[in-house]
Amino acid sequence: MKRTLITVSSVLLSISLLVGCSNSAAPEQNNQGQPVQQEKPKDTAPAHPATPGKYKEYPAMTIDQKKDYHATISTSMGDVTIDLFEKDAPLAVNNFVFLAKDKFYDGIKFHRIIKDFMIQTGDPLGTGRGGPGYTFEDELKNGHKYEPGVVAMANSGKNTNGSQFFIGSGPDVKGLDNSPDYTIFGKVTGGMDVVQKIAGTKVKKDQTGEPSVPEQTITIKSITITEK
Repeated sequence: MKRTLITVSSVLLSISLLVGCSNSAAPEQNNQGQPVQQEKPKDTAPAHPATPGKYKEYPAMTIDQKKDYHATISTSMGDVTIDLFEKDAPLAVNNFVFLAKDKFYDGIKFHRIIKDFMIQTGDPLGTGRGGPGYTFEDELKNGHKYEPGVVAMANSGKNTNGSQFFIGSGPDVKGLDNSPDYTIFGKVTGGMDVVQKIAGTKVKKDQTGEPSVPEQTITIKSITITEK
C-alpha cells in the first residue's frame, strides 16, 4: 500500500507529502497525502480507501461559489482559521466542506510534521495511507503560491486527492513552487502561532528514516465551516 506524500525539492529539504506511498520526499499522501522536502514530489500510486465503503464517490457539489467560505480547525493545541478558496479550487473546497460537516476529520491526528516545511493531517488511519474512499482531480493553475500558512491537498500522484491535506509551517514550503503539484485551496488567517506550535513538536524517524513522526498525539477536535 502506498502513502500520499508531498515532495519539495530544495537543497536543504527532503520532505514528502505522499498519500499511500513509501517515499518521504514529496508532499504526498502515504495513501493520501504528505508533503515532502525535496525538489519534486514523487509520484505514487493512488490512495487506497481508508474504510472500504465509507464513501463510494466524490460528494455532490453543494458549495455556492458566490459565497465566501471559512473554516475553523479546533486542534488539541488551539484553533486555526482558514479562508477557503471556493472560486479558485471549488472541487477541493467542496470536498473539504463535505468531510468537515460530516465530522470525518474529528479525532484525526497530525501524522507527519516537518518543522520548517509543513504539518500534514486528514488520514483516518493515522499512517499516511488512509483516505475517504474516493479521489478527485487536481486544480493546480489557480494563481496561488506555496508559502507559510498555505493549505493544500496532499496526494500520491496526478488526480489522487482525497482527504489528506497539509498546512505550510515555514519557509521550506516555498520550494514546492518548483513543482506545483498540490492543489492549494486555502490560507491561514488566524492561529498561525498554533500551526508553528504544532510544527515545533518533537518528532522521531519513520520507517524510511525521515524525522517526521510526532512523539505526542496532536489531533483535530472538530472543524467548523462558516459562509457569508
